[in-house]
Amino acid sequence: MEYNTTRSRMLMPEYGRNVQKMVEYLLTVEDRAARLRNAEAVIELMGTLNPHLKTVEDYKHKLWDHLYQMTGFNLDVDSPYPPPTAEEVFKKPERIPYPQAPIKERHLGRNLTSLLDKALVEPDADKRQALTQLIGYYMKLAYTNWHKEPVHDDMIKNELSILSGGQLTYETGGYRVHFDTRTNFKQRSNERSGGGGGRNYKGSNQGGERNDRDRSGGGGNRNFGNGGGGGNNYNKNRKFKNNKNNNNKQQPQ
Repeated sequence: MEYNTTRSRMLMPEYGRNVQKMVEYLLTVEDRAARLRNAEAVIELMGTLNPHLKTVEDYKHKLWDHLYQMTGFNLDVDSPYPPPTAEEVFKKPERIPYPQAPIKERHLGRNLTSLLDKALVEPDADKRQALTQLIGYYMKLAYTNWHKEPVHDDMIKNELSILSGGQLTYETGGYRVHFDTRTNFKQRSNERSGGGGGRNYKGSNQGGERNDRDRSGGGGNRNFGNGGGGGNNYNKNRKFKNNKNNNNKQQPQ
């Protein structure tokens, strides 16, 4: 029995032992044209065994690179793509420099420092205050992520004042943009509550289309109570049934 410890090392295990044996056989073929035909057959088999590679752009090129890699970059065929080298395949990426500057508030992160620097140099007063409010919202979010409890606006205001050296002031109780929104909402609510509305569910029916609670009004399209003047009176069916029953009782036996 042949054990894996006695076999050759698999350079790309995702293709399996049989493909590895085929690739090793390619190195023993002396005829160059026959070696190319066998290599193309191995490429088709590799694509069939790994169909997810077909979703990759120019996947044929990737398969040929894998074939060269499984032969230890010793395959000599006229492939449609330039053969890769070991230096290109196993090249290590450049090291990303890690910032060494200290962080003032580690629980708030380095992004807060960048936002503070941008807000302090902003010349426009409105934009500067808007950035201040955004920084306050970001601080509240970071605080809740760490402590899992609500935070008061006064605490954010005091901490932001300390971090900015008293140059930025966080407005508590909601920013003025939110205040204008609430004011406009109240105005629209007052306009809707006036007379002549489309629907009136609570007050008296003053020309409304539907009135579900006030059953004494008139002039509506639908009147679910006993009011007069309704377009559809649902009591007609009830009166018709009562009259029909009375006529049946009065008929002689």
